[in-house]
Amino acid sequence: MSHHLETASELIPKLRAGEVSSEDLVRDCLAQIKTTDGAVHAWAHLDETQAMDQARALDKLRRDGRPLGGLHGIPVGIKDIIDTADMPTEYGSSIHAGHQPESDATVVAKLREAGAVIMGKTVTTEFAFMSPGKTANPHNPAHTPGGSSSGSAAAVSAGHVPLAVGSQTAGSVIRPASFCGIFGLKPSQGMISRNGVLRTSESLDQIGVFGRSLEDVALLTDALTGHDAADKASYARAKPDLSAGCRAEAPVEPNFVWFELPFADRLADDARAGFDELHEVLGDRLETLALPESLGNIIDHHRVIQQYEMRRHLAREFEDSPDQLSPFLHDILRQAGDHSDEHYAHSLAAMDSAKAFFAEVFNDYDAILTPSAAGEAPVGLAATGDPVFCTMWTFCGLPCLTLPLLNGEQGLPIGVQLVAGLEEDDRLCRSAQWLLNSLDES
Repeated sequence: MSHHLETASELIPKLRAGEVSSEDLVRDCLAQIKTTDGAVHAWAHLDETQAMDQARALDKLRRDGRPLGGLHGIPVGIKDIIDTADMPTEYGSSIHAGHQPESDATVVAKLREAGAVIMGKTVTTEFAFMSPGKTANPHNPAHTPGGSSSGSAAAVSAGHVPLAVGSQTAGSVIRPASFCGIFGLKPSQGMISRNGVLRTSESLDQIGVFGRSLEDVALLTDALTGHDAADKASYARAKPDLSAGCRAEAPVEPNFVWFELPFADRLADDARAGFDELHEVLGDRLETLALPESLGNIIDHHRVIQQYEMRRHLAREFEDSPDQLSPFLHDILRQAGDHSDEHYAHSLAAMDSAKAFFAEVFNDYDAILTPSAAGEAPVGLAATGDPVFCTMWTFCGLPCLTLPLLNGEQGLPIGVQLVAGLEEDDRLCRSAQWLLNSLDES
């Protein structure tokens, strides 16, 4: 019996009890990769021997009666912008082909401490921006898997690994999770260290995770959270317990809010029809509000901040290796030079105003209900889809979660996104579990 399609939450007690070995699980995952990755292309680096050696070492720890971590024996995929001391990290660019970091990123160190098997590096778009890599959507290889965490989402969806780690600067976790029909979670800004992760925008870059269940993404997030002085966004106080949030009984039925967004016309008709049905199911648990006009240009402010900071962080690549950049990224970096310091400061001030507004919203509502993406994964691999339905929440650093609840006209998945208050990630998971239970009962 193969175990490659089981969730991490199902596998962990079996691994700890010795009912399933990590060696057998990794072997099952490698067999699935061998069968399907010729079409999916989720992996930038995969060393079967290295993966099996990790699994055997973890099995020996269990047999020797040594302490076991919370992710003992679970294979995890790592986006190829995250440093690994024993694997190359190439950032999706030929400029850094063969680059070998000297040490692990903090998230990789935490995974090792938790007993995870670092299975390999998953494909990213070029410098985690918008020029796609080679990955295709496991549901239909003619469609994009989304980006920039393309390989991480596709690897979980295709049954290659139960869990994967990615990053989000606009919509790079939530959108590919939606397109690939899995759970994706970007926790509150500052909960997971970015030390050792490619930096393109210090104000916007955030770490996120992928899994096949709500419990799985909560479990992985809990394993990665913690203070790290090497990341100035990291904070030194207690973090929400997401797994406890999944298990918690809602004291009262949660209240949801749907905002009429200025870019709502980008939502596909089939996605809109699915959300209309969801509105009917939720009834008076869901209220619709207009977004204040003062927040209508958040997308523009996000673009200014991202491009201004990306130009600074990728200055060496832009100046020394312009011919190895995609024409699209080269043009963006060139145009980014037009953003003045004053324009940038104005956009940062707008970020503070938006965060203050949403802090008030969550005094009355448990979560915002909103699309994860504009619809199904678009046809073709030349682009990764529109991130606009994620950008606002990333801009504010709010925790976001996509649930694979809808399907489009072509039979491809469409995610439903929930957004909660800053550092209320446990409340987000509790509300999501209530929603999943309610839909099962309806």
